[in-house]
Amino acid sequence: MTSNDKAKPDLLIVDDDPLITDTLNYVLSKDFSVYVAESRNHVKSLLRQLDAPPKLALVDLGLPPTPHRPDEGFRLIADLVAYSPAIKILVLSGQSDEANAKHARTLGAIDFIAKPCEPNVIKAQLLKALQISDAETVAASTDVGLVGGSVLMDKLRQQIGQYANAPFPVLIEGESGSGKELVASSLHKLSARAGKPYLALNCAAISPTLVEPTLFGYAKGAFTGATSSRSGYFEDARDSTLFLDEIGELPLELQAKLLRVLENGEYQRVGETQSQKSNARVITATNRDLRQEVRAGRFRSDLYHRLSVFTISVPPLRELGDDKRVLLDHFRDFYARQSQVEPFQLDKKALEAWVEYGFPGNTRELRNIVIRLITKYAGQSVTADQLQAELDMESLDVSPVGLPQAQNFKTVLEAAKKHLQTQKNFSLDLTLQQWEKGYVEAALSITHGNLSQAAKLLGIHRTTLYSRIQNYGAAQEGDK
Repeated sequence: MTSNDKAKPDLLIVDDDPLITDTLNYVLSKDFSVYVAESRNHVKSLLRQLDAPPKLALVDLGLPPTPHRPDEGFRLIADLVAYSPAIKILVLSGQSDEANAKHARTLGAIDFIAKPCEPNVIKAQLLKALQISDAETVAASTDVGLVGGSVLMDKLRQQIGQYANAPFPVLIEGESGSGKELVASSLHKLSARAGKPYLALNCAAISPTLVEPTLFGYAKGAFTGATSSRSGYFEDARDSTLFLDEIGELPLELQAKLLRVLENGEYQRVGETQSQKSNARVITATNRDLRQEVRAGRFRSDLYHRLSVFTISVPPLRELGDDKRVLLDHFRDFYARQSQVEPFQLDKKALEAWVEYGFPGNTRELRNIVIRLITKYAGQSVTADQLQAELDMESLDVSPVGLPQAQNFKTVLEAAKKHLQTQKNFSLDLTLQQWEKGYVEAALSITHGNLSQAAKLLGIHRTTLYSRIQNYGAAQEGDK
C-alpha cells in the first residue's frame, strides 16, 4: 500500500461475485483504500490483519454458504457493528425486497442499494456516508453525548457520574444498539484518567487464539509470525481505561488470566515468564445475560462477580418514552447542519407512528432512520406512509402464542417427573436450550428459512430469533 493509499479512508467490499468486486475495486480505489472479501469468514480473517477498523463497508446479503438467502449477510452486518460501532455499512444486494432492506437497516446498515447500480451512484453514497462518519467523530471527541430527559436516562447519567472516578470495574449491560459503547467512553471522559488513552477491544471480533496475545502482548518467537515483541492492551492502558466489549465471548481458558489481572494487576506476555503490572481501569459490556452464562458453565462465577463491582443497565429505546422525540430532534438537527440542508418535519400522524414504534435496533436504528429521512426529505414534511417505509415493522409483528391446555400440561409434568427420576447429571439449562433450538430449526424448516415467518410461528420478534440463531452458531463453533 502506498503513502497515498494510507491517506484514503478504508473501504471494505464484501461480495462473492468477482466481476462485481473487481469492477468496484477499480472504480472506487481512486478515492478509497479498498479491501475485498468474499465471505463472512474471509472478513473476520481480513479484519484481524488491519491496524484499525475500516470506516466504510459495502456488503452483499447473499454470501456463502447460503448465497440465495440473506442470513449470512445479516450476520455479517451484526458482526461489523459489534466490531466497530462507528462503521458505516451500505448494503448492495440483489435480494432487495423491502423486508430485507428494512431488517438490514435495523441491524445497523445506514442504507440499502439494490443491484444493479451504477458505480458512480455507489461512490456518491459512500462519500456521503464518509462525511457523516467524520462529523460524528468530531462530535464524539468533544461531547459526552448522552441525550434524553426521561427518568431512566437521568438515572443512567447519575450512575455514570457516581462510578466515573472509581478505580473498580464496571459491567455495562444492554441490548445491541442501545449505546453501551457511549456509556463506556463517558465513564472515561468524566474520570481523572480522561487525558490518557482510552482503548477498546471487541472480544467477539478476534479469533480465540489471538485474544491472549492481543490482551497481554507477546515476546519475539512466542508463536509463528511473532517476529518481534509487542505490547498488549493491558500494557498500553496500564494507567488508563480499557473497554472490553462483548465480554461474554471471552474463551473460558482466558477468563482465569483476566481474573488474575483484575485481582492483583499481574499478567504475563505470551512467551515470557516474567510478570508485569497494569493499573488499567477495566470496563466491560455485554448483550448477554452473564448470570445465565454462569449457570450454563460458559462464564466463570468469580470473574462475573469481579467484573460487576458496579453494574450499569442501559435501557432499550422502547422504554424511554418521550426521549424518542428528543433523540429525533437531536439527530435531525445534527445531520441537517452537517449536510447543510433544512431539517425535515414529521406530520402529526407520522410523529404518532414515531412515538409508538418500538425501535428493535434501539438508538442506532433511530439515528440511521434520521440520516435517511434527511437525505430523502430535507426541508419537507414527512407523512406517515413515507415514514412507514423506513420502519422494520416485521421485527415487531409478534403473534400471540396460547398457553398449553391443562390436560397437556399434566402430561408434560408427568413426563418431566419421570425424566428427572431416571436421568443422571440433568441440566435444566442444557435441556431448555436443546428444546428451544429444536423449535427454531423446525420453524425455519417449515418456512423454508424465512426469518419473518419463522418468528411469527414462534411468537417472538424477528431480531430475537436472529440473535438466538447467532448464539447457536457461536456455541457450535466453540464445540469444535
